Amino acid sequence: MAYTLRHALVPLLFMVAGTAVAGPAADHAQTHFRAIAGGQIENLVGQYADGATLEWVGGPLDGRYAGKAALGEVWGKFAKAQGDLQFKVSDLRESANPKGGTVTANVIFSGKSDIKVRYVLTYRDGKIVSEVWQIDPNLAG
Repeated sequence: MAYTLRHALVPLLFMVAGTAVAGPAADHAQTHFRAIAGGQIENLVGQYADGATLEWVGGPLDGRYAGKAALGEVWGKFAKAQGDLQFKVSDLRESANPKGGTVTANVIFSGKSDIKVRYVLTYRDGKIVSEVWQIDPNLAG
């Protein structure tokens, strides 16, 4: 069988297409985790779309927060209580199509104590529209 240029390009096209569609939401999520760890409230609020929601499940900030003002307030409380944090991300997965992307990840924020979080972020047009912060004490470190 003859090896043609087409044989070489088809796998390359699949790799490029997968990377182009799958990368941005995961990159945005890493930026989000860094901003949380650094207590960068203005940066965090800027990552949300108007009307975005955060479902905080467990812990002292348990509740539903909607809109940039409420999100800034809750992240401000969190940053004040926790100070600067380190973070470790594992099992990050991204699903994407032309309409948006969803990222799931396990994130452990470490400071005064370890905060183990199962994360779900949904992005549209590069902004967070929905976020779930699920406290999960059984998450592997």
